[in-house]
Amino acid sequence: MKKSILIMVFSILIFGCKSQAVTNTNVDNKIERAIKGNYMITNVMFPGSDYIKITSFDIADSQCFVNSQWSFVSNNNKGTMALNDASCIAFSSPITWYVNQDGQFVMKVLNETKSKKVTGGYILSIVNLTENSFQLVDNVNVGGKAVNVVYQFSKI
Repeated sequence: MKKSILIMVFSILIFGCKSQAVTNTNVDNKIERAIKGNYMITNVMFPGSDYIKITSFDIADSQCFVNSQWSFVSNNNKGTMALNDASCIAFSSPITWYVNQDGQFVMKVLNETKSKKVTGGYILSIVNLTENSFQLVDNVNVGGKAVNVVYQFSKI
């Protein structure tokens, strides 16, 4: 048991995005409807990005997410994501997502697993929401310091 906890703590320190238990399903439908559509991540920003590598969503280096394609369907809270950078790993997956009552974006990467069986996910802050863009902000621990990783989404 202690070994499992130690491995989990170590993983959080090594990997950029934090996986969290996602249980609260109260939703904010107004924000969800504003986000629906097809998007591209046009930029990933964080302090020290020239020197620090952060693994986003336990998938790939954060910079591999630039130009990735995302689809958000608000009426069933499903979607997809796909990494397109030729210099990075190829990755595509269905996702499930919602915006909770606190205005936070909650997402599970499903791969080939049903969402009911995926117990961990990602909780990010939504900022600067407009008709054609928004930002998701993930607060990660890098070397004992909290760092905000900002993903800039633009509608395509």
